Amino acid sequence: MVLKNNIFCLFIYLLSFFFNTLVNAQEFKNLYSTYTDQLIDLDGKDDEEFWNINPAGEEFWQNFPSDSLASQKTEVKIVHSDNYIYAFIKAFNSSNKYGIPSLERDSSVPGNDAVILLFDTYKDGNNAFLFESNPVGLKKDGLISEGGDDIDMTWDIKWEVETYIGDGFYQCEFKIPLNSLKFPDGSKDWRFQVFRADIFTGEFSLWNKVPINQRPFDLGFFGNLIFDNPLGKSKTQITLIPYTSGINSNDFNSNINYNNISFGGDAKVTIGNGMNLDLTFNPDFSQVEVDDQIINITRFEINLPEKRQFFIQNSDLFSSFGNSRDSRTFFSRRIGVAKDENGNTIENKITAGLRLSGKISKNTRLGILNMFTNEDPKNNIKANTNSVIALQQKLFSRSNLSFLFINRQNTVKNELDYNRVIGVDYNLLSKDAVWVGKFYFHKSFSDLNKTNPFSTGFTLSYNTRNNSIYSKVIRLGEGFESDLGFIRRKGIFKNYFRYQRRFWLKNKKIRSVNLISSLSYIDKPQNNSLVTDRNYRVGFEFNFNSMSNIEVSLSNDFTQLEDSFNPLGDFGTNPLPANSDYNYSYLEFEYRNDQRKKLSYGFEFNNGDFYNGKRMSLRTQFNFRFEPIFQSSLNLSINKISLPRFYGDGRLILVTSKFNLTLNKSLFWMNYFQYSNFSRNFGINSRLQWRFAPLSDLYIVFNDNYLYEDSLIPNLRTISFKLSYWLDF
Repeated sequence: MVLKNNIFCLFIYLLSFFFNTLVNAQEFKNLYSTYTDQLIDLDGKDDEEFWNINPAGEEFWQNFPSDSLASQKTEVKIVHSDNYIYAFIKAFNSSNKYGIPSLERDSSVPGNDAVILLFDTYKDGNNAFLFESNPVGLKKDGLISEGGDDIDMTWDIKWEVETYIGDGFYQCEFKIPLNSLKFPDGSKDWRFQVFRADIFTGEFSLWNKVPINQRPFDLGFFGNLIFDNPLGKSKTQITLIPYTSGINSNDFNSNINYNNISFGGDAKVTIGNGMNLDLTFNPDFSQVEVDDQIINITRFEINLPEKRQFFIQNSDLFSSFGNSRDSRTFFSRRIGVAKDENGNTIENKITAGLRLSGKISKNTRLGILNMFTNEDPKNNIKANTNSVIALQQKLFSRSNLSFLFINRQNTVKNELDYNRVIGVDYNLLSKDAVWVGKFYFHKSFSDLNKTNPFSTGFTLSYNTRNNSIYSKVIRLGEGFESDLGFIRRKGIFKNYFRYQRRFWLKNKKIRSVNLISSLSYIDKPQNNSLVTDRNYRVGFEFNFNSMSNIEVSLSNDFTQLEDSFNPLGDFGTNPLPANSDYNYSYLEFEYRNDQRKKLSYGFEFNNGDFYNGKRMSLRTQFNFRFEPIFQSSLNLSINKISLPRFYGDGRLILVTSKFNLTLNKSLFWMNYFQYSNFSRNFGINSRLQWRFAPLSDLYIVFNDNYLYEDSLIPNLRTISFKLSYWLDF
C-alpha cells in the first residue's frame, strides 16, 4: 500500500512538473561586452575609454533579507579581448565600513564583503565558473555544479584582480584568462550573474533577480552576457606542478623512527575548449588538514568529507550518483585507504592516477578516473586499480541522464578479486528550480554471488515561496556491494517525507517563521517487512534579519536493534541486546547568532529519552576574529548518557579549537587542537603555508598525537614539509 501511495504521489508530482514547465516565464537581463585589443592597466579603475562604450549593469535585487531593490548601488561592466575576460565592478557603500575577516585565498570565514562573478559558459543551467574578490583584492575561485547546489572552492587558476577604495565605494577590476575557461568555439553569449554581499547593511543582492526562497547561486536565474565579437578557440594550456616532500615520524608505541624524502607531481592539460586532463604521480597529501574527531553514538559509520584536492576538483561528475546519505555509490575516500588484519583503517599508498573530465559536446559531459594503489604485503593488501567512468547527457532545460561504471580490481595475475557497479541516474531540475529530483538504479557485480545486488530510489522536492515538500524512497538490496562507495546499511526499504511551510513576516527583526514536519521509517523486505526504524518530527524555525536563527523540534523514535549495540563505547558496561525494541522521545533546541560578528556563537541542546535510558547533550561553538589577521574557534560537545545500571552511563566529551593567523596574502599559520575522552585521544595539527609564487606553496606541518588514560601518553609525532611549484606552458 505504501509503495502504491508513493507511485501515485510521484505521478501527481510529474504532472505538476510538466504543467509548471509550460507556464513558467522568467525574465532575464542582458549585459553587453565590448571587444578591445588595447592593453589594460589593471589598477581597479575604469579610466580606459572602452569601459564606457556600453551601459553598466545595475539595479541589483535583494535575495536576503527581503526581495526588494538593494539599498546600495552596484555597477558591473564587461569587456573582452582575444585572450582575456575583463570585468569591472563598482560597489557603493555609504558607511565606508567593510568586513574583511581573512586574507587567505579561498577563505571560508563568514562576514566578508564581496563581489562575485559567475559564468555559465555552456548555458546549460547546471555548471558555472566563480570568481570572487573584496575591497582588498582577496581571491576566490571555484566551480559550481548541480544547478547551484554544489560549489567546489578547491579549483584554482591563475588570474588577476586589483582594487581601489574611494569615499563611499570600492572597485574591483578582474582579468581572467580565456584559456582557463571552457566554452564552445565562437561563443556569442554566455549566461551570467553577479552576486554582492554587503555586510554592514546585511544585504545579499544579485544583478539578475533570484526568488527569496531559492539559493542565490541557482543557475536557473542567470542573465545573459552578450559579446559584440564572438569568442575564438581556447588555446591548449599545459601546467606542471612538481613537488618534493619529506617526513620524520616517531611511533612511540612501536618505538620506530621513520624518515623519508619523496618526489612527485601533477600535470594539467586542457584539451580543446571543453576537456581537462589531470595526471598525478606519487601524490602526497601531507599538507591536508586532519580529519575532525567525532563522538559517534549511532550504529553506523560516519561519512567524513573528502579533503584531498585531487579528488575534490571536478568531483561532481563522479560523486553525485545514488543518495549521499544512504547509498553513495562512489566515495573517493575509499581510494588510498584499506583495512589491516586487525580491522584497523590504514593508508594504502596511491602510486599514480589520472582524471579526464569536461564537455565532449554542448550537452554531453564525460568523466574518467583511474587510480592505482600499492601492494602492502605486511598487511596482506593487494595492489588495485580503481576506475570510474561517468557519462552525463543534458535533457530538457536543466535535467540530465547519467551513466556510471565503477571497477575495483586487484592486479594480481590469475587472481579473481573484483567489484563492479553499473548504474543510471536521472537528475531532474526544472527551469525555475521549483522541482528538483533524482531517480536511480545501480547494480553490483563481484566474484561472490550475492542475492539482490542492487540499489534504487528516488527523491523529489517541490519548493515555492511559501511551501516546500521533499520525498525520498530508497531500496537497498542485501547483496549490493560498492567497494568504492559509502553504504550506511543494506537490505532496507526507506521512506522519508518532509513538509515545510514558510511565513514571511514584514517585521524589522524576524524575517520568516517556518513550520517543519517529517516522517521516516525503515523496514527489512527480506524479513517480512520488519520495521527497524521510525521517526516523527515537528518543529519551528525562526529566521531573523540579523542572520541569526532559532530552531525548536520534538521527535519520537522507534528502534529495533538487529545486532547488539553499545552507544557508550568503552564507557558502557554491556551492549544493548539484539532483537530488542525501543521507543523514545526527545526535545531539541538550536540557536545561532549573527555569524558576521567578530564574536559569534551558537549552541545545540538535546534532552529526553535515549533507548532505555536518558540523554542530555550540549554542543557549543564560539568564534572570534581580529580582522583580517586572526581567526579562532572553540567547540565543545558533551553527551551525558544514563542507561540502566546493567548497561552503564557516561559523560562523552569532545573539545576542538582552531587558531589561524593570516599574516598577509601569502603567509598563513593554521593550528588545530582536538581532545576526545570517547576515543581517549588528544591531537595537535599545526600547518604553516607560504605562497611564494602564484599557486606555488611551501608547507611545514607538525602533527602530535597522544593517548589519554590518567595522563597524556605520546603516541605518534610527525613533522613534514611539502614544496610545490606551478609551471604554465
